[in-house]
Amino acid sequence: MIRPIRTATLALMAGLMAPAAMAQDVTLRFQHFVSPNSANPKYFIEPWAEKVEADSNGRIKVEIYPFMQLGGAAPEQFDLITDGVVDGGWVIPGYQSGRFPEAEALELPFMVTKSAEEASRAAWDFTQKHLADDFAGVHLIAAHMHGPGLVHKKGPAIETAEDMAGLKLRGPSRPATLLLDKLGATPIGMPVPQFPEALSKGVVDGGVITWEMSPSLKLDELTDSHTDVAGDHSLYNLYFIWAMNKATYDGLPDDLRAVIDANSGLETSAWAGRAHDLGDVDGKAAMVASGNEIATLSDAATAEIRSLGEAVTQDWIAEMTAKGLDGAQLVEDARAAVASHSGSASPAN
Repeated sequence: MIRPIRTATLALMAGLMAPAAMAQDVTLRFQHFVSPNSANPKYFIEPWAEKVEADSNGRIKVEIYPFMQLGGAAPEQFDLITDGVVDGGWVIPGYQSGRFPEAEALELPFMVTKSAEEASRAAWDFTQKHLADDFAGVHLIAAHMHGPGLVHKKGPAIETAEDMAGLKLRGPSRPATLLLDKLGATPIGMPVPQFPEALSKGVVDGGVITWEMSPSLKLDELTDSHTDVAGDHSLYNLYFIWAMNKATYDGLPDDLRAVIDANSGLETSAWAGRAHDLGDVDGKAAMVASGNEIATLSDAATAEIRSLGEAVTQDWIAEMTAKGLDGAQLVEDARAAVASHSGSASPAN
């Protein structure tokens, strides 16, 4: 009788302990707003989720929902995270114009290099110095940039700054639309999911976006030419964060918070940027294969546009100063962060 009683006692104890152990396991629901085949989900978001699961020995399960499947629209993503509608997600702060003005320093014309990996390391450093208060409502995992934005349009490639005049062009952020306006174009701000329909209906003549997004947006079919600027700095760039609900993060057991922490920060930001570099290679190859015109502006034309970009930057500094922010210091710190990580990209890029 002793052995059965002991076995039953152990079974009962195991049954009582199991709920406590299981209570520490967690499912995190993250969402983003693009195709799962796009570069960031393919090369960063999904691998990040898999690494978190592996590092936690399966105690954290990360579910990824593309196309905002859990609700809301891309510009609402930050609030969806802070309100706990989702556990985490991919955010473009610039989609809420004016809400995060200091972040715009990283998006100013010709601010960052064409290596998204380098630019993303700079973005993490700048974020830690200037944006902690802005993002206090979430737990920040990564801050990163995409690769160089360029002009995709119907008809022939851009050859001079004057060729931009009168074009209706989609812009993703306020700094990008300020530059388009300075170039004489008619900027139309819209989130990326709206761009293909706007092109097909003639609402816009083209827009500025990366190589990596081109295939998923069918720009091989909807546009005819793709024009980049000369040199190693981007015409424009866009700033992102990968973040989770603060209460969800704080509620994790210490060891599982440590797993999230180990997959956050400078190198995680660089990983997110590197995903865009890989995607740019894929996207450009697809546009070349389509037979569309691929062009790079001359040094002289680039210098002219860069001069207009500097005028945008000076206007932005004045605007920020009028709002009580040190616009000049923000620009100086952004440039310093970019310079400090120049040449830091992985050899594979």
